[in-house]
Amino acid sequence: MLAVLAVFCAGAKQFNDKLMNRPYADLKAWHLGFSIGMHMQDLQFTNNAAVADNGEQWFAEQPSFSPGFCVNGLIDFRLSTYFNVRLSPGIWFGNKIVNFREAGSDAIERQNIKSTLLVLPVDLKFSSLRYRNVRPYLVAGVMPTFDVGKRRSSELLHLKKFDTFLTIGLGLDTYFPYFKFIPEVKFCFGLADVIEHKRPDLDDDPGQMRFTNSLDRAVSRMFVLTFYFE
Repeated sequence: MLAVLAVFCAGAKQFNDKLMNRPYADLKAWHLGFSIGMHMQDLQFTNNAAVADNGEQWFAEQPSFSPGFCVNGLIDFRLSTYFNVRLSPGIWFGNKIVNFREAGSDAIERQNIKSTLLVLPVDLKFSSLRYRNVRPYLVAGVMPTFDVGKRRSSELLHLKKFDTFLTIGLGLDTYFPYFKFIPEVKFCFGLADVIEHKRPDLDDDPGQMRFTNSLDRAVSRMFVLTFYFE
């Protein structure tokens, strides 16, 4: 991708005399937009092979990925010819299927962890020079999230409500006569352990703690495909 950006930066000047859609769109101090997209959530588990009081050993895994839906607003601030800062608050709906497998018997317990995330991505966007009606870019930033979904005491695991991600991605500004259409892919890396290790809701059923106790930590990962309209 960096090589592609270099080619565009070197060659775009000779096309400055070509007819371009919305030639002054990127000169605004700020502008608004929105996006829709899909994402897939992943959990990276650190199993500790703990032996429960009844002799069982449980190991967690995420066997598959389910697509989720996301919608965001957008506020874009121009810093210079090449750099912008973007704020894109939104709400994301998704889920993760987690399997617990018992080492001795191969018994499986399964949980569908649903999430409704309020997100506030803050991104620094680095764009190449414009080539006719396209302009590739790289983006990186941070994304705090807060899960407003409900939890039940019968669930095998509880995940913490708050998480923070580092994000990196790439996209392509595509200029049409009345708007910009921007496909973007982004990779999100969680920074903290999201397992809720204290479960007062299980005080009456301590045996259920064997699933939580089998894990040292779990960190979140996400892949996001987004379509912006500006």
